[in-house]
Amino acid sequence: MTIREILIHPDDRLRTIAQPVTFPLSDATRQIITDMADTMYDAPGVGLAAPQIGVSLQIAVTDTLWRSDEVRHDPDRPGGTRDLKVWLNPEFLWHSDGQETWEEGCLSVPETYGDVTRPAAVRLRWHDVEGKPHEHDFEGFDAVALQHEFDHLNGKLFIDYLSPLKRNMITKKMKKLFK
Repeated sequence: MTIREILIHPDDRLRTIAQPVTFPLSDATRQIITDMADTMYDAPGVGLAAPQIGVSLQIAVTDTLWRSDEVRHDPDRPGGTRDLKVWLNPEFLWHSDGQETWEEGCLSVPETYGDVTRPAAVRLRWHDVEGKPHEHDFEGFDAVALQHEFDHLNGKLFIDYLSPLKRNMITKKMKKLFK
């Protein structure tokens, strides 16, 4: 198990645009995916994008089942409740006109939360670790989590959706906390 350091805002590497993954995956890329899952679960979080660990590749991992405290802390089901998903070269094909607002947080902006309004449903195309393409519609928390993680692949953070005043306050707080 390898836990990677999670970059903290305002680290400039969080603002880089990630490069596509090439197939077949190298052993190094497969190790990055494994490390990302280990890091996400250790944090604990429900998602992690490669730029958050300083890797500029279009890779994200999520486990939206893991968000439930009762699932996360159920001693009778260790590991059995995990639903790890790996997203390579994800691309949104469609966003719904309908919007939903959710309170979001981020491993790269610790102990900070804000209400973010996003499309309520999305259609996504991505590749799995074998390079096979997939396409599927997502809604609710899954849609929010995917949009949040894939924003990281484009150098965007959830705080970019907040007012400039709130965003600046958060940035100052992060600089002070993580000097």
